Amino acid sequence: MTTLALLLVALLFGGSVLYSFGFAAALFSTLPADQAGSTLRRVFPHFYLFVIVTAALGAALLWVANPVSAMVLATIAVSTVPARQVLMPAINAATDGGNKSRFKTLHGLSVLVTLVHIALAAWVLARFV
Repeated sequence: MTTLALLLVALLFGGSVLYSFGFAAALFSTLPADQAGSTLRRVFPHFYLFVIVTAALGAALLWVANPVSAMVLATIAVSTVPARQVLMPAINAATDGGNKSRFKTLHGLSVLVTLVHIALAAWVLARFV
């Protein structure tokens, strides 16, 4: 179970880094901005779902063997739900309404949440060593 948890945490960390710094950047460097933005809008719910499921499964597998790491992963999973269900729709509404100031604020919050999740996943991953 611990090996499976390790693989899930590695997947969570690597997938989050790849999505945040690779996929999104590649879209904006290869597609027109409006097309890249609309593609990200369609993909983001799936990314958040990936984070929720992966972190929750990792937490469940580590609950007995490493409760501290399990709690960190559970925190990632739980805190991703409002990011997916509240923050993301608010970002989309700000974009649709042309409210650039609100978009920048909400997007900045979204980036901060993702960076914290990446850092927490890295911390949990490092605890396996």
